[in-house]
Amino acid sequence: MDVVELGTAHSDALVRFFQSLPEGDLTFIEEHVTDPDVVRSWATGSGGARRWVALDGEEVAGYVAVRPLTGWSAHVGEVRLVVSPTRRGSGLGRQLARHALVAAVGDGLAKLVVEVVAEQGAALALFTDLGFTGEALLRDQVRDREGNLRDLMVLAHHVDDTWSGMATVGLSDALGEDVS
Repeated sequence: MDVVELGTAHSDALVRFFQSLPEGDLTFIEEHVTDPDVVRSWATGSGGARRWVALDGEEVAGYVAVRPLTGWSAHVGEVRLVVSPTRRGSGLGRQLARHALVAAVGDGLAKLVVEVVAEQGAALALFTDLGFTGEALLRDQVRDREGNLRDLMVLAHHVDDTWSGMATVGLSDALGEDVS
């Protein structure tokens, strides 16, 4: 699976990807991802976010974005990840999340956050395996399309803490990274 930066050539395939998602998945995506104009605006690089798609031939199988926050939180990026239901459990989500994490660190972000509905155990496991930890539980924060309230978890990855831990056990030396 190729992971490439989102460009205008991928816009229509990304719209098809989002439009093919089950209604339940769309409940937990804040943006209007089924609106072609919204997706096309992403492909032009508007808004400062970095976005990537996983391609299976010409079709999109997954999407990840890192949206830098602004002002006093400009050191923080918000991660958004969506994987096709047919590809879940294949490692694609992990591949996309790692890609976003590496790019965000390279862009100088010091902290990444991701919002996950509490019942999404696989997503929680994926992000905690990548070094994200719980920062907040927002009870009844999300209303699904049937009107049910859901808890939302905010997970965070503190880049400096991760690199400091790696330096402590000598991993940074093995990777040839300077973490001072």
